Amino acid sequence: MEKINKYYKVDIMYHVLYGISLWKGEAMQESRLFKIVYYLLEKGKATAPELAEKFEVSVRTIYRDIDALSGAGIPIYTEAGRNGGIHLMDDFVLDKTVLSEEEKQEILVALQSINITQNTGGSQTLQKLAAMFHLESGNWLEVDFSRWGSKGFDNEKFELLKSAVIHNSKVKIHYANSYGVIGERVVHPYKLVYKANAWYLKAFCTKKQDLRIFKLNRIINLENLNETFQHRHFPEPAHAPKEKYHPITLRFPKEMAYRVYDEFEKTQIQQQENGDLVASAEMPEDAWLIGYLLSFGAQVEILSPTYLKGAIAKQAKLIYEKNKP
Repeated sequence: MEKINKYYKVDIMYHVLYGISLWKGEAMQESRLFKIVYYLLEKGKATAPELAEKFEVSVRTIYRDIDALSGAGIPIYTEAGRNGGIHLMDDFVLDKTVLSEEEKQEILVALQSINITQNTGGSQTLQKLAAMFHLESGNWLEVDFSRWGSKGFDNEKFELLKSAVIHNSKVKIHYANSYGVIGERVVHPYKLVYKANAWYLKAFCTKKQDLRIFKLNRIINLENLNETFQHRHFPEPAHAPKEKYHPITLRFPKEMAYRVYDEFEKTQIQQQENGDLVASAEMPEDAWLIGYLLSFGAQVEILSPTYLKGAIAKQAKLIYEKNKP
């Protein structure tokens, strides 16, 4: 007969606690009993007042819950004294049967999405979990941080920054700002952010002495300084001043649909009877906007504001003069 004092099977716990939860009038997925078990697995131990505050019940109710868990065969016990509290036995583990087939697939998908750069070490974990779940993880998801034609450095850059974020390591970067000026910065990397089809680094800039956001594609060179920094907390202001944006309306021929739908939301686009696409959005009127509109070449017409037409025409003339044969 298999002993269960080392590995307490969750399928037994599930059925016993399901009966208890029905008796107490609680839905299984919201059962406080399971939440207590998960909390103790994560924290190691807790006091009765701590659990009472966490689950918004009385201390007496927590002790009743502990008795119910113990009666269901869960190895839970209490210790008195200054360093005491409520514990689970060290060898208590959750059996995989607590996860539904859908939840198992979700875990594999999450790991697969993380394991998207080379040498992350995640593939071995993915294979072990797939074998344990008796599921085929497949290979349906691929994400590559690099731009077309430059696979090496972009992925290397992401890996270095990821490591710096995890280990609180200072990084020296050469960064091209929106005006094309390349400068050297020493930054404390806090977080990698993916937004609007691009990766960004949220970091404390020692030069500006403030939190800054750097677009990864504009980081020309970077070096891990192997010096740690003290992580600071930068709360988002409740009413942060927003960058001033202006309404822009553009018309594109139908041949540009592939790019228009890439870069504008569906609600911002209207299709004309002849197939042309009119896109309206708020954009910052700066050097970036001029370059962005010029990137469409002759395939964009500015409908409003009319004064923007002159700025584009002037820049296009300068380009012609510089490159005419």
